[in-house]
Amino acid sequence: RRKIVAYVESYDDVFFWRSVLGKYEDETRYFEILLPTRNNHLDRGKKAAIGNMLKGVGKDMIACVDADYDFLRQGTTEASQLMLENPYIFHTYAYAIENFQCYSKGLHETCVMVTLNDTHIFDFERFMEAYSRTIWPLFVWHLLFYIRHRKMSMHFDMAEFDKVIVLPSVRIQDPQQAINYLAKKVRAKLFQLERRFKTFKDELPDMIQYLNNLGVNEHNTYLYIQGHHLFNRVVLPMLDKICEKLVREQENQIARQSVHGTQRRNELSSYSNSLEDLVPMLKKNVGFMRSEQYARIRQDLERFMESQRQADDTQPVSS
Repeated sequence: RRKIVAYVESYDDVFFWRSVLGKYEDETRYFEILLPTRNNHLDRGKKAAIGNMLKGVGKDMIACVDADYDFLRQGTTEASQLMLENPYIFHTYAYAIENFQCYSKGLHETCVMVTLNDTHIFDFERFMEAYSRTIWPLFVWHLLFYIRHRKMSMHFDMAEFDKVIVLPSVRIQDPQQAINYLAKKVRAKLFQLERRFKTFKDELPDMIQYLNNLGVNEHNTYLYIQGHHLFNRVVLPMLDKICEKLVREQENQIARQSVHGTQRRNELSSYSNSLEDLVPMLKKNVGFMRSEQYARIRQDLERFMESQRQADDTQPVSS
């Protein structure tokens, strides 16, 4: 079997891209996922992964990277153009793998992996869509600066955008309260931008259409914001609270159903020893495989594998 080396950005990317690339291995070829190196020392990041691939032989070497904003920029920068046009570079379409790890349709399963409690106490899909709808108008402004007015992007950079879209503590019984608080912050920032950059406001409809054409809309905005911010400041605190409640409910159920004190202690000890940590389980969320963005990654890989097969067919057979 022929080996295809896939360079990724960091350790966290290894499992994600293994779960993606593994489906394309067969009796003729397999993938080996590696971190990039420079002068025999480990290197990190998108540039390093792409740089290592570019030094190698195309068909036996690929780079698998986070899209960041390079997908949304559609070739208007050198880095974006390279990522989109090189057939040996594969990207996430979503901002980063962390956005996939936070994919709403897999969050309940993540909670089950952590707590072993399958009770539905929170509607993740509905909440993440509400979060997306709330931040969408501000996201459009943010991308207007980053894509159309790059020289002025410092006026509404990623750090400022992230600061506004941080969620307050989410009440499990009343998540709308957090959304309402967030909406208030978003409206205040929108008012500020509209006053300061009055002429930009006329460009917003075109920007919305541009993003919609790329598959980005008010329902899935969370997949295109900075991944680490989404993971650490939005989803992780919310899941931590939900998992804590699920564990407490399971422990209470064990206490109620136990016949005597010894059984109660044994069952609680067994349950406690079976629990998993949240962060590693969230990083193993494979619900993203149901997403439209993942389907696009698969299309790219299928094209690549087909080109590999055609190249093999055209090679002369050695006597």
